[in-house]
Amino acid sequence: MEIGVQVIFQSYGYPEGFSDQQVVDEEIHLSVLADELGFDALWPVEHHFEDYSFCPDNTEFLAYIGARTKRIKLATGAVILPWHTPLRVAERIAFLDSLTGGRVIFGMGRGLSRKEYEPMGIPMDESRERFDEAAPMILDALETGFVEGDGKFYPQARAAIRPKPSRSFKGRASSVAMSPDSAVQAGKLGVRMVLFSEKPYDQQYQSIDLYRQSWREAHGSEPPAPMICDFTMCHADAGRAEELAREHVGGYLASVLHHYEIASDHYKTMKGYEHYGSQVDTIKKLGFEGMYERYLGVQCWGTPEQILEKYAKRREALGPFNITGCFRYAGLPLEEAEKSMRLYAAEVMPQLRKWAAEDEKAA
Repeated sequence: MEIGVQVIFQSYGYPEGFSDQQVVDEEIHLSVLADELGFDALWPVEHHFEDYSFCPDNTEFLAYIGARTKRIKLATGAVILPWHTPLRVAERIAFLDSLTGGRVIFGMGRGLSRKEYEPMGIPMDESRERFDEAAPMILDALETGFVEGDGKFYPQARAAIRPKPSRSFKGRASSVAMSPDSAVQAGKLGVRMVLFSEKPYDQQYQSIDLYRQSWREAHGSEPPAPMICDFTMCHADAGRAEELAREHVGGYLASVLHHYEIASDHYKTMKGYEHYGSQVDTIKKLGFEGMYERYLGVQCWGTPEQILEKYAKRREALGPFNITGCFRYAGLPLEEAEKSMRLYAAEVMPQLRKWAAEDEKAA
């Protein structure tokens, strides 16, 4: 079981006058702390333009963090492929891996916000095709040291990746897969599936099952356990944990609804986002209060014992899984985020390590 920390660079929910520089400084502090506490991987996002999240180049951030840390894996969570050329992504990932001694996990995604697509000047309804064309080009380049393609969006004469990748990325690549078509594509590509907790796991299991079927059909083997991302609050006092979760995990949900416009009808006509369009009416019917309670119900917050109980139910429903927890979000003060990380590392991680050993023995 890999236990990671997600870094989202959010200023939404923080006091007026809270500067972008403060956001960056706090995320650096927690990223270095994650290495010291024994977390396995760090997952900074790629987002642009808004208080919701801003990290325009997670490879650049990871290069800096790689020099500040000793052992933690450095994962892009994720590079949004339609916003880049395959050549430049492959170069940056290979160079980052060279700089950091092979600590890189290459995570990719295709993006969901028209608030980011429009300033990029890239039609959002091309995202599915762009991702499906770019992803295999990049994965091949990271194995062979050469990138080439003759597709619609990225015609590329054969070019060398320098420094040449010196280690295979098989087993070190992942893709965000929050829709059924993305789950199927992750399986075809042979990369680990990454998903965010957003609805009950009996519903999310459907996408995980599609991923597993796709992997088996494409590769004739069993896929790795999925990576599941939570917004985490770990506190010794159950009442205080719930108070903080209701305010700040709920605040994060509000930022999601604002940034992605999840209840907007534009998804109904957006090519490549049919899954999201089919959910719009359900979301409108639920309303914010309904979504708020559902969202809180699937995040892992509470005392260490309560968090482990939630993980145990998830494990029973899904089988083995990996975890990435986000500890700083939606106005949560740095000191509370740090206390949460420290307690989680001291009292939750040891039990997760025991489960991982049990799963490995059973396999």
